[in-house]
Formats: sequence, structure tokens, C-alpha cells
Amino acid sequence: MPIASELERQMAGYGLTTAEILYHMPDHPHMLQSYVWQAYDVAPEFPEMYRFLDFWQRELDGPLHSVRYTHRRLIGPQEWHALKGELVLH
Repeated sequence: MPIASELERQMAGYGLTTAEILYHMPDHPHMLQSYVWQAYDVAPEFPEMYRFLDFWQRELDGPLHSVRYTHRRLIGPQEWHALKGELVLH
């Protein structure tokens, strides 16, 4: 069953991955262009990022030069707490 919402992905261990991709411009191979990509992904395997990079190498003309990435889990164990009580005002 696919994970539908962003919150469900985060609860399943996904975090936000941001990659800066430098690639050679097809018409001017000596020049580099930058592209920023973001998606929810799972560290350390990064299946979404590798799927995108495979697509890039297979379908796009600009050869990759380098990829820098960062990954941050947005919801961690210390940030998620079960509710044990409720306080109602009025």
C-alpha cells in the first residue's frame, strides 16, 4: 500500500532530502549549471534520490558533474508524544 500523505511518510521514517545537482550544459560542456531537487526520502538508502538520478542519466542530455545532498528527519522520536490527557477550557 503506498504511503499517501506527507505526515504518514514522516511517521514511517521519511525525511526531507535536498540535493544540489551540478551538471554540464549540453550546448556548452565546459559550463556547469545548478539544479536543486527536494523530496521525502529514507536515509541512508535514498531510493527516491537514486531513482531521480537514474532518470537524469537515462533521459536528460546534461551529464552530471556532482551531487551534494542533505537529509533531515522532520519528526523524530523526541518530537512525537502520545497524548495521555486532555485539558478543556470553557
